[in-house]
Amino acid sequence: MSGSNSRRGMGGRDVITVGIFSAIYFAINFAFMLLGGLHPLLWILMPGFIALFTGIPYLMMCASAEGGFSPADGPYHRLIYFVTGQFTPVILVSFVIACGLGELVRGCTHYTSIRGNLVSFVLFSLGMVGSPLPIWLMREDFLRQITEQGMPADYVNTLAALSSSSMLVVLFLAPVVGAIIGGILARAMFRKHFEKAGLV
Repeated sequence: MSGSNSRRGMGGRDVITVGIFSAIYFAINFAFMLLGGLHPLLWILMPGFIALFTGIPYLMMCASAEGGFSPADGPYHRLIYFVTGQFTPVILVSFVIACGLGELVRGCTHYTSIRGNLVSFVLFSLGMVGSPLPIWLMREDFLRQITEQGMPADYVNTLAALSSSSMLVVLFLAPVVGAIIGGILARAMFRKHFEKAGLV
């Protein structure tokens, strides 16, 4: 990653790179959203799995466009949730808070700090908890809603059984652990491949 202490604008190459890795990020995101429909536990752990596998595209976007890509853009990118029917006020609020904090950290570390970008990624990844969080915030209404939408009874019953206090802790810990591991793996990939190829 660049060692410059000032933000720079996005050139043509930056726009292309951010576009490519944005597409990769959303493809990974969408894949795990679909997997979450197979079993409630996969849905609860979804924020952690997404964080684990999106470290490379996120940090590549940070490295390629220090002044162009911003985690604060996240809420607008989440229009994908309208397509899947998972968009709720809860997920909007969680994204706004997480993306805002992620951008704040990047700004305080001048957008070029490796550690700053890693911390930003952890905070950004926490925004995904807003997808399963309604299970705990509005349990009965939410379970009734997904039942009316045609979710199988076995899925709903298993989800209800999993919505314990301890699993709520797991929901928040999963993206933190996933983002830390994913960020470390991404940094290793940067050193081994991307920096040698001149991509960052």
